[in-house]
Amino acid sequence: MADQKAETFELNNGSMKVIVTNLGCIIISLSVPSKDGRLSDVVLGLDSVESYQKGLAPYFGCIVGRVANRIKDGKFTLDGVHYSLPVNKPPNSLHGGNVGFDKKIWEVVEYKKGETPSITFKYQSRDGEEGYPGDITVTATYTLTSRTTLRLDMEGVPKDKPTIINLAQHTYWNLAGHNSGNILDHSIQIWANHITPVDQNTVPTGEITPVKNTPFDFTSEKRIGNTIDQVGLGYDHNYVLDSGEEKAGLKHAAKVRDPSSSRVLNLWTNAPGVQFYTANYVDGVTGKGGAIYGKHAGLCLETQGFPNAINQPNFPSVVVRPGEKYQHSMLFEFSVE
Repeated sequence: MADQKAETFELNNGSMKVIVTNLGCIIISLSVPSKDGRLSDVVLGLDSVESYQKGLAPYFGCIVGRVANRIKDGKFTLDGVHYSLPVNKPPNSLHGGNVGFDKKIWEVVEYKKGETPSITFKYQSRDGEEGYPGDITVTATYTLTSRTTLRLDMEGVPKDKPTIINLAQHTYWNLAGHNSGNILDHSIQIWANHITPVDQNTVPTGEITPVKNTPFDFTSEKRIGNTIDQVGLGYDHNYVLDSGEEKAGLKHAAKVRDPSSSRVLNLWTNAPGVQFYTANYVDGVTGKGGAIYGKHAGLCLETQGFPNAINQPNFPSVVVRPGEKYQHSMLFEFSVE
């Protein structure tokens, strides 16, 4: 697809506006109203597609794959065959390797305007790409399903070899506005009674432990800043989604609230986990309109299969075989209350 170039596309239904690009399926901006009806852009991002291509964003807004998060030591075994991946975040492989799906130009296969505008991107990942086995065709569709709701549907269809796949949407949210400082005053509820604790290299140990009586407990809504300094650099952990109510086949994963704008984000997914990350490594990134993003300037809620699942037999499997289909959906519902 040498003729493909990175372009931007707008999804606009009159009450919310989303700008995306076919480079890594990145959400560049997402504008939703506050309690007084004022539109603000609530995602961290860069001013130009070229800036993303230069690698100036720490995974802002993109879809990461073939396998999101960390694979321990960049190694795994599938059906008795050993595979080695790029160790791009030593000592582990992170977010698909050196040139993951976030850095690829996807093909635009459908772009619809109107009341429920949508765009579908497609990427064909080859056998051996970044060390992963098997050809797989991946699609991602963003749809504005209602006035202030964005839906993302991702699919992966392997061709003739088993592979592993775990896509995640890596937007950094700041409901007060992307340029409004840190998210420590945001409160969050996560429908998870357990996390997968990590070793010193932030890879899950394989344990699944309760959050009760720990700083990881967000089973009821809590201000993020209250306990963040009890967890090292900040939150960067996989939560086991085990207690949310269901709606249309998706589980309630999280609810985020910003007191200054009264904006609320409710997130629904069919994935087994969500990585709650508080932008611990963001340090003086120059973003949109000259905004400088510092530590904790946003928060990520990356719904996902568990990190390093291929090396942990007790975690839900991320293997997909010919004849099967990987399917991952999420719903971002914005409101004011």
